[in-house]
Amino acid sequence: MNLILFEPEELSRPLARADRRATHLLEVLRRQPGETFDAGIINGPRGKGTVVAVGPNSLELTFAPELAPAPPTPITLIVGLPRPQTARDILREASTLGVADLHFVRTEKGDPNYAQSTLWTSGEWRQHVIAGAEQAFATQIPEVTHHHTSLCSLLETLGDDGQRLALDNYESAAAFSSAIFTEAPVLLAFGSERGWSTGERDQLRAAGFTLLNLGSRVLRTETAVIATLAIMRAKLGLM
Repeated sequence: MNLILFEPEELSRPLARADRRATHLLEVLRRQPGETFDAGIINGPRGKGTVVAVGPNSLELTFAPELAPAPPTPITLIVGLPRPQTARDILREASTLGVADLHFVRTEKGDPNYAQSTLWTSGEWRQHVIAGAEQAFATQIPEVTHHHTSLCSLLETLGDDGQRLALDNYESAAAFSSAIFTEAPVLLAFGSERGWSTGERDQLRAAGFTLLNLGSRVLRTETAVIATLAIMRAKLGLM
């Protein structure tokens, strides 16, 4: 945890000793009253937190903002809803690498039961995007939508802006590394763990997506997302 993030309303009340952030402050960073730490407000400024007091059940903290939040990287991810553990990895790593929006959609080859996972129904998913931002020393987290939306329905809401690229192992014409990024935002689409159906490829093409691949080796969904974001950020001069 390189940066400790808080919801805006959390700084007006004590932080419970059982909270993971309190544990990190006391047991990993070993902060004592009067000492500072790197902190930020989710989607807000970054700055310095101070441990004011340590009680038996809670910590008293203050926060002093220093830097305004950086604008989100103009990347939108569309991912066929994967199994929950894969989704956890994507939520965390996509947030670490920096995307503005992350949409998980129902696909024809995906398992619709994944949408009933406690990852989504309990709100656990938000913990993973926050953890990704904390790792990246950033305060911005992506906007996430996660179930009850089909690929077709989402494509109808996207408007006309941006460069559109979809990863596909079967009918893609060129490698993703050959793409030239000419406009923002960039929309990147990944199928579920079994890939896109023929009908979904037709929908993507009709919506202006170009099908590209990551080479002949078949990657896990989470690996494909990380590799694609890394290639793209390198091309944009961001890493």
